[in-house]
Amino acid sequence: VRRHQEIHVVMGNEACDLDSTVSALALAYFLAKTSPAPKAAFIPVLNIPRADFALRTETTFLLREQGIPTTSLIFRDEIDLGGLHRAGLLSLTLVDHHVLPGADAALEEAVVEVLDHRPLERERAPGCQVTAELVGSCATLVTERIAQGPPGVLDRPTAALLHGTILLDCVNLSPAAGKVTPRDVACVALLEARFPELPARDTIFEALQAAKFDVSGLTTEQMLRKDLKVLSSDELVLAVSAIYVDLETFLHRPGLLQDLDAFCQARGYAGLVAMTISFNERNEPSRQLAVYSRRETLRSAVCRALEEATTPSLHLQPLLSPWSCVGTYTQGNTLASRKKVLPILRAAL
Repeated sequence: VRRHQEIHVVMGNEACDLDSTVSALALAYFLAKTSPAPKAAFIPVLNIPRADFALRTETTFLLREQGIPTTSLIFRDEIDLGGLHRAGLLSLTLVDHHVLPGADAALEEAVVEVLDHRPLERERAPGCQVTAELVGSCATLVTERIAQGPPGVLDRPTAALLHGTILLDCVNLSPAAGKVTPRDVACVALLEARFPELPARDTIFEALQAAKFDVSGLTTEQMLRKDLKVLSSDELVLAVSAIYVDLETFLHRPGLLQDLDAFCQARGYAGLVAMTISFNERNEPSRQLAVYSRRETLRSAVCRALEEATTPSLHLQPLLSPWSCVGTYTQGNTLASRKKVLPILRAAL
């Protein structure tokens, strides 16, 4: 701010999963390499506090594999985006999301570009460049963007980050998981053609999947925070956590109900939806849901919205819950990921 240098921040969403992280790192690197006579510094920002990064086990694993030290990364609590914006120095590119959360509403007018793989929920200002394509991974859109740029910009570490991310997001390009599209397949093939020494798909996918699902050292609070999205209406805030063990294992954690109470009270959440996912040896997902709230009206409204949803239908089967304040289900439609369930919950709020 003192030097009046313009800052162009590339930032992923607040779940800060591997896709958000790698998309931000790779796109910021590309922009820095290709922008004509850059007035601005291009900075990828990881949209979580640094203290939370250890919970992103698959991301820490892949960056470590590529020799990228954590000390070289910039986290959300280490840069004053609001201050930069008020000084008129901020441009913001959003990757892997296109709507800033309420707390960041003031930054909306700094957004110059959006790259996302979800359906658009809202129009952007005319000056904002928007790429919203329903592919399996935002890293696919970043790979396409880099491939369209000048030759020689893509280096091996960046290619390896993008390659691993697309494979993890698209469940090793398995059609059974319902994530992969032909464009994801094409980008993986393009990266492998340019860098034949990239590790075999199965090898890197299995290593990343193992790292992602390794929650052995985490407390319940850390498990809930590891992959968290937050929905808010005027009256209340609902947490939606992806949980990487099956529901029975999760519900049998010692002190779970007290931990749910404490987690929601500390953060002002009126309730929490835990979406568990686990995979069998054929990489087929199984999904279950737990809806927790001490407010009976909210809990039943959320349960009803999930049970009655048609776009998509979740094919829920109620399970016997150990507590009256927790509704539990098996989700028959295993292709309905959290991305597809969030709009149902948003509408219910």
